[in-house]
Amino acid sequence: MRRNSIAANPILIGAATALVVMVAVFLSYNANTGLPFVPTYNLTVQLPSAANLVVGNEVRIGANRVGIVSAVKAKRLPNGTTIAELGVKIEDRLRPLPKDTTTLVRSKSALGLKYLELTRGTSSEGLDQDATIPIDQSSEPVEFDEAFSWADEPTRKAQQRQLVGIGDALAGRGQDLNTTIAGLAPLLDQLRPVADNLADPNTKLSGLIQGLGRFTGEVAPVAEDQAQLFVNLDSTFSAFASVARPYLQDAITEWPVLEQTLTDELPKQRPFLRHSTQLFAALRPGTRALAGQSTAIANALELSGPALKQSITLNQRLRPTLKELEATASEPLVQLGVRDLRSTAGILNPLLAFVTPAQTVCNYGSILLRNGASFFSVGDSIGTAGRFQILVAADGPNNENGPAAAPANGGGRLSNESKRPYNFLRTNPYPNTAAPGQERECEAGNEKPFPIEKSLIGNFPGNQGTNTDLKTTIPTGQVEVAK
Repeated sequence: MRRNSIAANPILIGAATALVVMVAVFLSYNANTGLPFVPTYNLTVQLPSAANLVVGNEVRIGANRVGIVSAVKAKRLPNGTTIAELGVKIEDRLRPLPKDTTTLVRSKSALGLKYLELTRGTSSEGLDQDATIPIDQSSEPVEFDEAFSWADEPTRKAQQRQLVGIGDALAGRGQDLNTTIAGLAPLLDQLRPVADNLADPNTKLSGLIQGLGRFTGEVAPVAEDQAQLFVNLDSTFSAFASVARPYLQDAITEWPVLEQTLTDELPKQRPFLRHSTQLFAALRPGTRALAGQSTAIANALELSGPALKQSITLNQRLRPTLKELEATASEPLVQLGVRDLRSTAGILNPLLAFVTPAQTVCNYGSILLRNGASFFSVGDSIGTAGRFQILVAADGPNNENGPAAAPANGGGRLSNESKRPYNFLRTNPYPNTAAPGQERECEAGNEKPFPIEKSLIGNFPGNQGTNTDLKTTIPTGQVEVAK
């Protein structure tokens, strides 16, 4: 009897191919949560905040990916505090980690992607399978928006101009110093005539010396204080001598550049000084009013003493934050991320400038959310229901009841009020929303009827205004819609 080969059976080949594809898809879909039948080292990590961690984020030790976050949930402690509790899966080869291993949520990119960093401890005791790393072994991260929220755009621009000015003033000018020293030769040549003039009796140099003698007699009672002054000056100049080269030398060398920069920049400060003068003049009535409340202000300042004492504790708690801020500022990737964020903001600025008035002027975003919630707010034990109304298109050629060869522009039956045909297509697919380049009006939902008997496609005539906050309240239990 002849046996057929499996390769000659297309049904078996198709079934085998489908099975292989299904297994490949299953493995690819579950790759983020670990491959099946591969042992993992499971731990629970407690954090003060999940800090935007999600399931599937990486777990790293140093720069190496060693696992993933498998679960994120909130947990309430007995004292009422709510913390984040993560389930993590780590490569089984790392078992066991030291018991004093610490955790920290760090940023993976400038756009907010995070990962969990584990720092191995030095304890001889290890963490068992399904053990918990407590919250006191985790550090709270400092987010980018918290670290840089103090500097607004004018401050950043002012810092840039200041750094450019200081750089110009302190740029290397060794050649200028050499030129200055060479220019001292003519001064020495002219020193002899000056000495001859001082030796002339007509200069009354002796009277000057006698006057100095009387002056020293006057300062004799404070000689000890003067001596102590010179002792202190000696300490001061000794300190200067330790930094004379190259710092003071460079400062003296660069002084002409600084002077020129000041000459160029100080006139530009005149508008600021003029505006400051006007500001302080305008503040005079306020300062006079404050004079009458000086007692209350003094009492408030006196009561602020205990608060200042408590601020010591706050400063101690801020120390780790400031250290993390220092580490963040020294990270080269942070500057790159800030520049990328600035570029992103520059790209998004035109779009946001165009879209923002739809909410800030016309309130369309809030109305959409409010009406959306109201639309499904009516219901019973089975579910919610939305109320709607069927609009019947007007009769006439090219009406909206069927295919049309052109926009509806008259014909058909007459309206009851004016006895005129009302089969006109009027649509405004791109209404004005007070965006830049548009008329300042909120057209959507505010179009008013007008008597012109023709079709209209586009913006409606006239200004519809910007009032989109009016709403009609229907009896309780029914939806609430905006006019």
